Amino acid sequence: MTHQRHCNIYSKILYLLRLPFQGKIMPPVLIIDVILGLLGNLVALWIFCFKLKAWNPNSLFLFNLVIADFLALVSLPLRIDALLRSHWVFGDGMCRINLFLMFSNRSASIALMTVVAIYRYFKVVHPHHRFNRMTKRQAVFVSLFVWLLVITPRVPMLAYNHIKGTGNTTQCFFFTSYKEASRAIIILVAMHRILTVLEFIFPMAMLLFCSIRISSFLKERCMGKPDKVHKAMRVCIAIVAVFMVCFLPTTVTTIGVWIIRSYRPWDCTSFYRFTQLSIVSLGLNFLNSALDPIIYIFSSSMFRKALVGALPCALRCGQDAEDNKTSSSGTQTQRPRLSKPGLEPATFRLQGELPTREPRSPSPRWASSEGWLASPLEIG
Repeated sequence: MTHQRHCNIYSKILYLLRLPFQGKIMPPVLIIDVILGLLGNLVALWIFCFKLKAWNPNSLFLFNLVIADFLALVSLPLRIDALLRSHWVFGDGMCRINLFLMFSNRSASIALMTVVAIYRYFKVVHPHHRFNRMTKRQAVFVSLFVWLLVITPRVPMLAYNHIKGTGNTTQCFFFTSYKEASRAIIILVAMHRILTVLEFIFPMAMLLFCSIRISSFLKERCMGKPDKVHKAMRVCIAIVAVFMVCFLPTTVTTIGVWIIRSYRPWDCTSFYRFTQLSIVSLGLNFLNSALDPIIYIFSSSMFRKALVGALPCALRCGQDAEDNKTSSSGTQTQRPRLSKPGLEPATFRLQGELPTREPRSPSPRWASSEGWLASPLEIG
């Protein structure tokens, strides 16, 4: 196969970015991602830094997830400006940093979502496993290892110029043509595509496995609490669904570009089409960063209480009334409490009989009203 009909993707992409869909529709979509995502992640960071008193491994993993999503969203305004102008005006250095932040924090977000899923799986399904004895110090090391694992393959991106075009028609993008790129760039892009596919397949498999096992476990063990079980299952389904919607299109288009590049190098039309879809699908990646705070943070009653506690009294009344209403059904059958907190109520006894206490049966974490069953995200 000769290479005389290699596709020049750079000039084609510069043209595609000036089409109405990319230039007029994508910027508003990305702006919505930035506004919603930054608002949610900033509130989550505020809760972590100023309202959360008790930290545990799950909190540390969620904190790192918020950091990854926040940094990914911070890189978006430059991309929005480039789409609106149809021209990259920020220079080579900012182009490298922007691409590095985009892809590194996307990878970190996916990896930390996987860590959170695995951690909760062991907490719920295997509560006595030694994995559940993880300390905060060990959780910090796990988080650092995840960051090192996802950043290291992206560091070479900082060593090359990714600005393509001339004059007032330049763009910053991480795609390669068949003949204009150096061998080093071609290898770097190939590694990026491999990582993009692996970053979807393995985490997706883990999320599906953990969600199915957790849902099955709760359904079998908590037959008396169907509402809470259904809530836990809905959150599990939401996590998997959001992950697929946000990352499956990028994976499919990446594989399509890869196949055409390897086996049909003369099919420029298909190559351009899949490359264009790859650019469009990046918007869904950032939608995930905007939805993560809703799914992982604000669905937890612990974080909701911290947020509501910081609101004015007039805004808190409605939430407090709702919380009291939902908790009333679960407290009707509870034993009466003594005036002194921390004491267990003694059973009725005859005069002269020694006081006895009701035996306390150990209750697993998943069965607690403050545990994972009450909210599928509250793991200590």
